[in-house]
Amino acid sequence: MSVHPVYGPNPFKLGIFSANADGGLTLTTVPERWQARWNDVARLCRMADEAGFEFFLPIARWKGFGGATNSREHSFETFTFASALAAITERIGIFSTIHVPMIHPVYAAKALATVDHVSNGRAGLNIVAGWNPDEFAMFGIHAEAERYAQALEWYEVISRIYGEDAPFDFAGKYYQLRNVSGRPQPVQRPRPVTFNAAFGPPGRDFAAQASDFLLTTFSDIDAGKAHIDDINERARKFGRKLGVFTTAHVVCRPSQDEAEAYYERYAVTEADKGAVDYHMTQKQKFAGSHDEATFRLHAKRFAGGAGTYPLIGTPQKIAGEMMRMHKAGFAGTTVSFVDYLGELPYFASEVLPLLRDAGLRVA
Repeated sequence: MSVHPVYGPNPFKLGIFSANADGGLTLTTVPERWQARWNDVARLCRMADEAGFEFFLPIARWKGFGGATNSREHSFETFTFASALAAITERIGIFSTIHVPMIHPVYAAKALATVDHVSNGRAGLNIVAGWNPDEFAMFGIHAEAERYAQALEWYEVISRIYGEDAPFDFAGKYYQLRNVSGRPQPVQRPRPVTFNAAFGPPGRDFAAQASDFLLTTFSDIDAGKAHIDDINERARKFGRKLGVFTTAHVVCRPSQDEAEAYYERYAVTEADKGAVDYHMTQKQKFAGSHDEATFRLHAKRFAGGAGTYPLIGTPQKIAGEMMRMHKAGFAGTTVSFVDYLGELPYFASEVLPLLRDAGLRVA
């Protein structure tokens, strides 16, 4: 049986996040902002693979955020994206991110199994219930008030396709299916690794039943421990245990002043304010993906990295923050940059050795 890279030997795992979309996680007008051109994405994924990153995680976006850049309008669909990246890499885990209401489970089961075979057991799935009604409208559907109830049915259908030998019927509230089957089964058994990024109670109850790892945000690292305790308690009710990842945006420079000055430039002075206002308003109304302190105090974080935690400073400062994350109990973090290709080499050459010295990276 294949062992997915997220279960590898490093005590603190690392993933590249949102490189399939223009701007990445940033909402900025600086000229060096990520364009998400395919050749650049492919180079980045190979670079992360060679550096030993555990996974490559895309976002699922169908509509841009307006403003000057209409950020995220240009983004790659994540199943085909994953298969292409799986074919040109060797070790890194390759995730797909899907919106449950927009992607049928019978299709998703076959697409995910395809990626798992192309990657020889390195596929992963980030299950998202969706939050933006403007995107739902593009598909002519409405967001269900109990969207995680639909997600549980969706997950049950996929699990049965992977787990049952004979065709089956499914009679649920959201799916009424006849004579369902699907082959090939994935390389990973009983299914590929699953992530879920949920903050509110219904989402976390879903994650406790259907995910292997929760991806969560926080306003500060010390507060993050409460999120780990919360999901562990929810998972225990179902006889399960989840790992918990957090997510961060990075500006790594030789000096603290240089890093903070660049953060101020791209996330404040040259922020795409129209896109930031749209993103924050929609997220706060419909997503429930961040705590209230993040919305209230940290507009800069939404321009800088979609409300994720800022890792801003020298290699020593950033490594120290990651050590604090590990001490709090996080399995690892995703990272994003303004210019992934321009900034990842310095991060890899300067931060990763410090994490190895601290015992957080051993491979």
